Amino acid sequence: GQADPVGVTNVLAKAAKMEGAQIFEKTPVKKILVKDGRIIGVETEFGKIDCEYVVLATGMWSRQIGEDIGVSIPLYPNEHFYIITEPINDLPKNLPVLRDYNNCLYLKEDAGKMLVGIFEPNAKNAFKDKGIVPEDFSFGEFPDDFDHFEPYLEKSFYRLPFLEKAGVRKFFSGPESFTPDTQYLLGETAEVKNLYTCCGFNSIGIVSSGGAGRVTAEWMINGYMTEDLYSLDIKRFQKFHSSKKFIMERVTETLGDLYGMHWPYKQHQTSRNQKLLPYHEELKKAGACFGQSGEYERPMWFALDNNKPEYEYSFNYQNWYPSVAHECKNTLENVGLYDLSPFSKYDLKGEKVYEELQRLCTANIKNEIGKCTYTHMLNEAGGIETDLTVICLDKNYYRIVSSAAVRTHDKAHILKHLSKDIKFIDVTDELNCFGVFGPNSRALLSKLTSDDISNNSFKFGTGRYLNIHSKQIWVQRLSYVGELGYEIYVENQDAKELHNLIVSAGKSYSLTHCGVHALDTMRMESGFLHWGHDISPEENQYRAGLQFSVSYKKNFEFIGKKALETIKSKKIDRRFTMLALKDSKPGQPLLLHEEPIYLDDKIIGKTTSGNYSFNFNKNLSFGYIKTDLTHEELVNRSLYIEIEKKKYPAEILLRSLKQSDYKNI
Repeated sequence: GQADPVGVTNVLAKAAKMEGAQIFEKTPVKKILVKDGRIIGVETEFGKIDCEYVVLATGMWSRQIGEDIGVSIPLYPNEHFYIITEPINDLPKNLPVLRDYNNCLYLKEDAGKMLVGIFEPNAKNAFKDKGIVPEDFSFGEFPDDFDHFEPYLEKSFYRLPFLEKAGVRKFFSGPESFTPDTQYLLGETAEVKNLYTCCGFNSIGIVSSGGAGRVTAEWMINGYMTEDLYSLDIKRFQKFHSSKKFIMERVTETLGDLYGMHWPYKQHQTSRNQKLLPYHEELKKAGACFGQSGEYERPMWFALDNNKPEYEYSFNYQNWYPSVAHECKNTLENVGLYDLSPFSKYDLKGEKVYEELQRLCTANIKNEIGKCTYTHMLNEAGGIETDLTVICLDKNYYRIVSSAAVRTHDKAHILKHLSKDIKFIDVTDELNCFGVFGPNSRALLSKLTSDDISNNSFKFGTGRYLNIHSKQIWVQRLSYVGELGYEIYVENQDAKELHNLIVSAGKSYSLTHCGVHALDTMRMESGFLHWGHDISPEENQYRAGLQFSVSYKKNFEFIGKKALETIKSKKIDRRFTMLALKDSKPGQPLLLHEEPIYLDDKIIGKTTSGNYSFNFNKNLSFGYIKTDLTHEELVNRSLYIEIEKKKYPAEILLRSLKQSDYKNI
């Protein structure tokens, strides 16, 4: 059937009123009132309304409304085109909506007429001259641009030949807003507490309204996500995403993404080169194929044998596999150089900073200069909000490091719970970070410093300043790839010089530049989980097998402790698992995520991450399963992962593929 948007809205409004909601029509809001970073009300043309929460469900105006109060809301309208034909005889009213993705078309019956619309890759910005949506543009239209629409209309004649003889009653061009990744904008904003967004629906608002309304209400009631909604959370974006420079160009591409091919590992072409690393050209010369990570251009892989460093998209074998195979194997055998600069980095200072971190984190934070602690921060329900490392740099001075994609999210969670007495500084853009990993990493680093970095002098999980090229450089002995290695932090102005020093010294140790794909593959070989894929607020540390990062002995009531104790006392309903396909070939099939996991003919879970391990020649997958059988009991049972509607025999891994003793080398 079909739903009438006006009718649906009126039904929902009536139901809301029956539950006690008040609706004030024709009551423009002049200003959203904020005090001490928190919502206190709204000012309308007819007076002030005191309230604790505001939900921005204001469509294409949302970016400007947010901008007025310092809130970043990354969406912008394009011109959206469709035509309505003259009445067509004997047109069935139950005609299904027809979508022709190859030709960017949708076609549907509309009161005895046909509506033909497009979602094209070369979209046009609305209000392009000023980049401002007029306040009074409700239900407004733009002048015809038939030249833009005509090529797609002609393609509709091949799909439905009778359209060629149908007259056109209405040509419509109006604004429709889109986001940088064609996903919604839901959740609490990072800048203002209790200000929620429910916008950015990319032309599917009516279809999405019921679910979006439900999760928004639950989010407001709880104050946190209760399921994995990070792909819709407005805090997945950073401030620059809502700038006109970025968003106006990006949405000309993302409108077409609705009907475009959703390739694995696809990179956007628009709004690139927002932030380049100081040694970007050096990476480019080394064959880097760049991807966008937040604001940064980050090497994904490095082309071999003068091949073009460009993705050739596929749902099976990937053209970058030979590069990643080389990068992973060389890291295992020699040494790899990884760029970790986009990782989120926050410095915290204050007399009570240690106590504050103990209250926010589940692990017992080490209060000793140079000591690192792997930990999590939870919400009140025990869900994992952050996955990070805390390093003590000096007395009352700590640094938090988390992944690149969660910069706004993690910062918002920390600041939401952090005392105002603590000085919080986001130093992500001030520091570059090199990961030097592999059995030759110590020998390479010894060429750059005369300091003693032997195992006894520089133990795993510690950090210290090393004298490198007459500069004091902070180095941490940590490794996300499960090999001997170091993270080297350097200020921007010195980063290019240090990069070149590492590369030069690395020639004696078979150094290889390595990208994000190699990093992701090797972390899976080592059994390391990734927030956003394998862990989220929907999961807890017991489900994820990360309970080693929980300390009940410390004399601090960390956030989520009570919920976690309850979780601990009950049977785990589902648990993390590592799997490998029994018949493994690169890209045959391509493991990604969200694939069903079967025990015999019953689905018992789904995957969360997938990669091909070239070091072990295995199609590797992480996921969660729900079964009464133990991992050991599942070893001899028939397990499968379904990819492209085919079930592939899989084996459960009782331990990670890679078992390097990198902590004690």
